[in-house]
Amino acid sequence: LRLWERVIIPPVPTGNAVERTDSRSTWAQFLSWLECVCVVTFDLELGQAIELVYPHDAKLTEKEKTSICYLSFPDSYSGCLGDTQFSFRFRQSIGRISPDFGEDAYDRDAPVTLQRDLGHFYGYVYFRQVKDVSVKRGYFQKSLVLVSRLPYVHLFHTLLQIIAPEYFEKLEPCLEAVCNEIDQWPSPVPGLTLNLPVMGTVLQVGTTPQSKHRDLPLRCFQSALIHLQVLWELTLLGEPLVVMAPSPTMSSEIVLALVSSIAPLKYCSDYRPYFTIHDSEFREYTTRTQAPPNVILGVTNPFFIKTFQSWPHIVRLGDPRMAGDLPKQVKVKKLAKLKTLDTKPGIYTAYKTFLQKDKVLIKRLLKGIQRKRPSEVQSAILRRHLLELTQSFIIPLERYMASLMPLQRSVTPWKTPPQIRPFSQEEFMATLEHAGPHLTSMLKGDWMGLYRRFFRSPNFDGWYRLRRREMTQKLESLHLEAVCDADLVGWTKDKSEVEVVDLVLKLREKLVRKTGVTFSQYKRKLQQ
Repeated sequence: LRLWERVIIPPVPTGNAVERTDSRSTWAQFLSWLECVCVVTFDLELGQAIELVYPHDAKLTEKEKTSICYLSFPDSYSGCLGDTQFSFRFRQSIGRISPDFGEDAYDRDAPVTLQRDLGHFYGYVYFRQVKDVSVKRGYFQKSLVLVSRLPYVHLFHTLLQIIAPEYFEKLEPCLEAVCNEIDQWPSPVPGLTLNLPVMGTVLQVGTTPQSKHRDLPLRCFQSALIHLQVLWELTLLGEPLVVMAPSPTMSSEIVLALVSSIAPLKYCSDYRPYFTIHDSEFREYTTRTQAPPNVILGVTNPFFIKTFQSWPHIVRLGDPRMAGDLPKQVKVKKLAKLKTLDTKPGIYTAYKTFLQKDKVLIKRLLKGIQRKRPSEVQSAILRRHLLELTQSFIIPLERYMASLMPLQRSVTPWKTPPQIRPFSQEEFMATLEHAGPHLTSMLKGDWMGLYRRFFRSPNFDGWYRLRRREMTQKLESLHLEAVCDADLVGWTKDKSEVEVVDLVLKLREKLVRKTGVTFSQYKRKLQQ
C-alpha cells in the first residue's frame, strides 16, 4: 500500500499554487454562459468604438476588441434602419488562457453541435440605428453585443430582445442588473432543461440534439428550395463557399443554417456568419496565391464580388421576391457569369450533385408556402428532411467504425489494450451493398462517389478523429475495469519488484490521464 501511494498518487501542490488567482472568480456562473457584454457605438473621430464592457475586468485583447467593433455594425451598404439582430464569429487571440468553467464536463456530455468553441467567440448583436437630431451625424447608432463561446443562437437573440430595448433607455444600471441576474443562473447541463430568469421573464433552455439553438428557418432557403441538395452537399463536403446577402441578418442566418443542415455531424471547417473587409483574417481568406480555404463566409459588401471571383461556389441572394404566390427561385449559373457589378441572384458554381434532388419535399414545401402553412411547421419539415438525410449518410460510417473496435473479451488486465483496426476506405465501400444508405433513404444517385469525396473533406477528418478518440477512451476504461476486477495480490506473488513497479507506473499514468486532480484531492483528504 505504501508503494502504491508513493507511486500512484501525485504530489500535492504547496503554497499559493492551489489558490485561485482569477479576479473574475466571483463571476463564475456568468462566465459559464457569457464571456462579456459589450456596447459598441460610433465615434466621429475614432469610428466604431467600444463604449462599455461588462464585467469591467473582462479579459479581451486589443485584437479581439477591434474584431468586436467592426463586426458589431452592419456595413453602409446594408442600409439597416431601426433595430437589427445578427450573429458573427471571430478567432480568439493566440495564447489566451481560457477561464476554468468546467468545459470538460460540459463538452463531454453535450452534443458535438452544442459544445463550447474554445478557439472562437460568437457575437450576438442587437443594433439600433434611428434618426436623432441631437447627434452630429443625425443618427443614433449603437450595438449591444453578447460575447460567448456557446453556439446558443436562439437563446441569446431571445435574451437580447428582452434586455436591449431596456438598455437603450436606462443604460449601464440596467446592464449591471441583468449581468448580476445571469450570474445567478445554473451552469448549462447537457440533457437538462433549465429555467433562466431575467427581467421578470423566464427563459427555458435545453442542451439536447433537438434543442432549438441553431434553427433552420425556411426563410433562409426560401429562394433556393429547388437547390437544397446542392447546398447540403457543399456543406457536407466542407467546400469553400461565399454567401452574399443584402443584410448581416440574412447572411448570418443562412451561414448558421448551412452549418446546422448537416447535424448531427459537426461542421469542422471555419465559418463566419458575418465577414467584413476589416476582419483580421481578410487577407488570409482572400489571397489568390493559393486555393480558397475550406470556409463558409457570409458577406454583404458588394466589394466582395470582385474579391471572391476565384472561389468555386458563390451564393448571391437578393431581397426575397415573390413570383405570384410563390418565392422566386434563384438559378444555378456558371462562375463566368459572375460580374463585378450588378450581379444577379443565383448559385454560381460548376458543382454537380452526387444525389438527385428530393422533388416530393420541394413540392411539399412550395405548396406549404402557397397555402400559407405556418413557418414553424415548414421549418420543422425541412429540419426533419435534412436530419434524416444526414443520418442516412452517417449510419453506415458509424456501423463500420464500430466494427473496428476490438472485442471486449480480448481486453486483459496484464497486457496493453489491443489496437483499434485502421479505417479502410475500400473495406467500408464493400459494406455499402448490404448496409448502405439506401436502407434508410429514398434518394437515388452516386452515394459511393459522395463518400469518396467526403473522405477528402475536413468534416470526415474531424468526425474520424472524434470517433477514434472516443473508442480509445472506451478501451482504456475497459482495461481499467479489467484491472480493478483482477487479483493484483495473486499476480504479484511470482513477479519481481521491477515488474510490479512497472505495472504500477503504467496504472498511475492511466489513472492520472483519466482523473487528473482527483488523486491530489484524495491525498489531501488523507493528510487532513
